[in-house]
Amino acid sequence: MSKILLKNAKVVNENSVFESDILLENDIIARIDSDISDTNATVIDLKGDLLLPGVIDDQVHFREPGLTHKGTIATESRAAIAGGITTYMEQPNTNPQTTTIEKLEEKFAIAAKDSFANFSFLFGGTNDNLEELKKLDKNACSGVKLFLGSSTGNMLVDNEVVLEKIFSNTEMVISAHCEDESTIRANMAKYQEMYGDNIPIEMHPIIRSAEACYLSSSKAIALAKKTGARLHVFHVSTGIETDLFTNAIPLEEKRITAEVCIHHLWFSDEDYAEKGTLIKWNPAVKTKSDREKLWEALLDDRIDVVATDHAPHTLEEKDNPYTKAPSGGPLVQHALLAMLQKEKEGKISLEKMVEKMCHNPAKLFDIDRRGFIREGYFADLVQVKQNSQNQVKKDNIFYKCGWSPFEGVTFDASIGRTFVNGLLAYDHGIFANEKRAKRLTFNR
Repeated sequence: MSKILLKNAKVVNENSVFESDILLENDIIARIDSDISDTNATVIDLKGDLLLPGVIDDQVHFREPGLTHKGTIATESRAAIAGGITTYMEQPNTNPQTTTIEKLEEKFAIAAKDSFANFSFLFGGTNDNLEELKKLDKNACSGVKLFLGSSTGNMLVDNEVVLEKIFSNTEMVISAHCEDESTIRANMAKYQEMYGDNIPIEMHPIIRSAEACYLSSSKAIALAKKTGARLHVFHVSTGIETDLFTNAIPLEEKRITAEVCIHHLWFSDEDYAEKGTLIKWNPAVKTKSDREKLWEALLDDRIDVVATDHAPHTLEEKDNPYTKAPSGGPLVQHALLAMLQKEKEGKISLEKMVEKMCHNPAKLFDIDRRGFIREGYFADLVQVKQNSQNQVKKDNIFYKCGWSPFEGVTFDASIGRTFVNGLLAYDHGIFANEKRAKRLTFNR
């Protein structure tokens, strides 16, 4: 039996901050108490540093299989634990796409061998795989992903009859990318006629407009209400969409939930002039007003989860004219640091941040024994050093693509240690040789 005793932690968990010791036995949190001693345990003194539950990221694109020049399950999960993310849910738009049970299990096999963080995958719904979806066990993976607007690796579901059948034929959470395709195509045609391929990047949030997002989100929500489906709207990016969601009931009772991503909380359209296509995402980063309304909805619980939509591309791919530069960027290493910076600025409390990044993803997806610091739960933990400045530079970026939209930013905190299932997986820049990541299990 391996034991680790964490002494003098400042624990942030379940809406409270308190000083405690934590005893880890093998992969489990065995004891939480104010003064623990165990002569058989390896003692690590945290000296009053923050100890958070490992972050659960419900939306990443790790690019394997088929797009491994951008990233792999190994490289991106390694970057994730360096950023305090101990669990991720990866998306189906790889090559081949994860639209059959066979391809889903092939991904699980890769992750079982290579992943540094706990893992699950989303099964991709398409216009023609409803019968395969019906065969999928509700506990097999984290959920179903639908692209209701085309994005990287086009998996657009635009057959409305099929869409309603998907909503009617799964008990799993349906996570949706919501942008109205016809609106985007009309906008794109207009600006291509004006500029050709060299559309100014500042037009991105006008082409992939707030209207396009609202039309698609409102339609998906109406369909979820009609069918009773369990809908989770990914990466809400506009102020107008936030009014589609409720805070009148607790998360456990919601049938329709929402996520916001780090980039929509950090950047605005004013940043395109400096960052260019490096901050080209779908949905687009929009106005300061949109960003402020997203923060309001996050803090008042209309928005339930903070995620990354980590989606690396090479700099060579990004360095193309607007119509050819892909959307997406790498974020898992710096997402928690970005939120900690906002906490220092007074934008969000530590307790609320942990709720949105750790507790709520676990609740929303019915994840077994993760997302909380509780006795009997898996020991996924993150030590945060609050007054330890950390500038993002090329030489400390772990993404395979080698760049970050946060390059040049100095965060006022750093990640000290990350534990994955009781293993000290990351320790002040050093990674363990051993991996102890597990496939997620669910209580559904």
